[in-house]
Amino acid sequence: MSKYLTEFIGTFFLVLTVGATVIGRGPGVIPPLAIGAALMIMVYAGGHISGGHYNPAVTLGVWLRGRCDAKDVAPYMIVQMLGAIVAGSVVKYLRAGTLVTPMNPAVVPALVAEFLFTFALVYVVLNVATAKGTANNSFYGLAIGMTLMTGVFAVGDISCGAFNPAVALGVSVLGLSTWPHIWIYLVADFLGGAVAAAAFKACNPEDK
Repeated sequence: MSKYLTEFIGTFFLVLTVGATVIGRGPGVIPPLAIGAALMIMVYAGGHISGGHYNPAVTLGVWLRGRCDAKDVAPYMIVQMLGAIVAGSVVKYLRAGTLVTPMNPAVVPALVAEFLFTFALVYVVLNVATAKGTANNSFYGLAIGMTLMTGVFAVGDISCGAFNPAVALGVSVLGLSTWPHIWIYLVADFLGGAVAAAAFKACNPEDK
């Protein structure tokens, strides 16, 4: 049970940070920095308990890599989604009255952007948090958070920079993205996580 609560808490604060820094703060460097930092600190806080996924695409990738029990996959994804929904509701309360303009991304560029940086995020997670060659390192949380920050800076204006189906759900609840576009994140992010797991295995054939 502690694993699931940890995943809920981490995803909640990640989505809370996304919403609270984007809504009412406007464009600039603060949201990507804050979002990357939020993921970093939550990974450090809960990594030893649940693995610090906070992202259904990461859970998929870690499972395909062989470091997540099959029985935990669905519960992890469910509590991650619940954390995102609750966080989105809290931000709507905290930022009540603030005008929110939803992003309407171009479908193909958004699919490509989400796939590429979800791949990057999951690939980094697998290499710094599950590989034998980096076992017991102290930089895994920083590397993961910086990867997310880099992606938000690079393509946030193209796809909203979710790289995470739970975040996509949260930003849809908040009205930062329209509901008809949520399929983009589900398809691209889960595909990115699966391909990252395959790439990890190809690059680390001895790491079982």
